[in-house]
Amino acid sequence: MKNRASQKNTNVSPTMMDIQEEPTPNLEPWKAFHVRQRNSEIKRDAVLQTAAKLFLEAGYRKTSMRELAARLEITKPALYYYFRNKEEILVECYRAGIAAIEGLLDAAVVNNADGLTKVQAFVHAYATAVVSFDFGRCVATLDDSELSSNARQRVRALKRRIDHSIRNFVEEGIADGSIPPCNSKLASFAMAGAINWIGAWYKPEGSLSAEEIASEFAHLLTHGIASRAARARRAPAPRSAARRGRARK
Repeated sequence: MKNRASQKNTNVSPTMMDIQEEPTPNLEPWKAFHVRQRNSEIKRDAVLQTAAKLFLEAGYRKTSMRELAARLEITKPALYYYFRNKEEILVECYRAGIAAIEGLLDAAVVNNADGLTKVQAFVHAYATAVVSFDFGRCVATLDDSELSSNARQRVRALKRRIDHSIRNFVEEGIADGSIPPCNSKLASFAMAGAINWIGAWYKPEGSLSAEEIASEFAHLLTHGIASRAARARRAPAPRSAARRGRARK
């Protein structure tokens, strides 16, 4: 991946750079339909953002197109102008979530970093997406088993992009010595599973910030796979609220 990060602050680790600069999601996306001259792309995005919130609140199965239209304050037929069905909306929510993760990673990873640093940057980007964006939480928590075979294949192909990225970085680390020999597939599954679980317990109003959670997970999940030499080179992780025993409940 190309590094698009702008070197604005030389005191910030290049693996974490610019993550805080992602745009803040619209907290009331349905209001896009209150302005008639808004273009269809903005309104389509409002449908997706609102659907993601409803899916996370009630679950995919319990969320109906009628409820989505009511939240957007439009008619149900108008909703079908933007998407053919609820299944298509969920697939696009997954796509937006994967794009958010990959966008954060592109802003964080430097091409000449070792594999361990890339793994740490990926974990940070993935965790940030889960705690900062509804689309990221959709990727982490929504079940694709209720989708049709075709839609499920599309969603799982998107998810495999995450798995392949982590696995490739782990293998880079094994090759360059920053990570000792291990099963890269199991390492990828373990890290992705731990990050996905954040979506089950995270609450925005909790005591830890999104950055604290992402940084702590990046440290915890990469410290265990780091080689001795790599651990010796790494600076100690900052003492965050999480390490002082505070947790979101």
